[in-house]
Amino acid sequence: MRPGTYDDAMLEPILQSVRARLDEVIGLEDELRGRAAQREDHRDFSAPLAAPGLSVIAEIKRRSPSVGLIDPDLNVAATAGAYRDGGACCLSVLTEPDHFGGSFEDLQEARQASGLPVLCKGFVLHPAQVWQAAAAGADAVLLIAAVLDDDILGALLAEAEAAALAALVEVHSEAEAGRVAGFGPALVGVNNRDLDTFSVDLTTAERLRRHLPPDAVAVAESGVSSPEGAARMAAAGYDAILVGEALVRAPDAAALVGELKRAGR
Repeated sequence: MRPGTYDDAMLEPILQSVRARLDEVIGLEDELRGRAAQREDHRDFSAPLAAPGLSVIAEIKRRSPSVGLIDPDLNVAATAGAYRDGGACCLSVLTEPDHFGGSFEDLQEARQASGLPVLCKGFVLHPAQVWQAAAAGADAVLLIAAVLDDDILGALLAEAEAAALAALVEVHSEAEAGRVAGFGPALVGVNNRDLDTFSVDLTTAERLRRHLPPDAVAVAESGVSSPEGAARMAAAGYDAILVGEALVRAPDAAALVGELKRAGR
């Protein structure tokens, strides 16, 4: 794999944990493909994001390496329902267990409780993980350009299509935006979190918007915690925002989702 544009001290421990579990997932790939093929409950993840106005992808997130514990006792079903009631069009659920406290059980519970399309938020490095997400009930997967070379990114996009999953391709720089444009992704996310420092800066999304494929649905990820931030992303030309920590911490998550949506009008 081509070295990614990330700081080993921050991301490498996460990727090592993912690689440590890969052999088991690869060994189950045929079973996972079979389970995914039996699904009849796919939900369209892309279409709601392209609707007029600023769409909100609300995230289920227990902890992260950048801030530590957010809510280790998070009630997934209640939180997912609040997100839906506030007007979120899709959910994102962390499934990485070691560093984010996530699980596929969280994904399944959130999807069942909300009735919304769900993004499997993890670190996908191998096609077997796409099928793992599909078998677990995901409607979309995240593909992070910084940790994928062109060959594997192309292969993962093809696997996602075969599994009937949307793929949100995440970029962090002009160079990454240029790389992924050639693949013609339907969904492109710009992460405002710097993978070298894990700091957040909304000007990243503002700067990169003009470098994204013009036909792609554009999603601003990380760093939006207020209506003011949502308004900035809408003004920059984003179709949707992905919000996690601020919503998990909010005393009234449904109300905050509504405020973020209204700020983007």
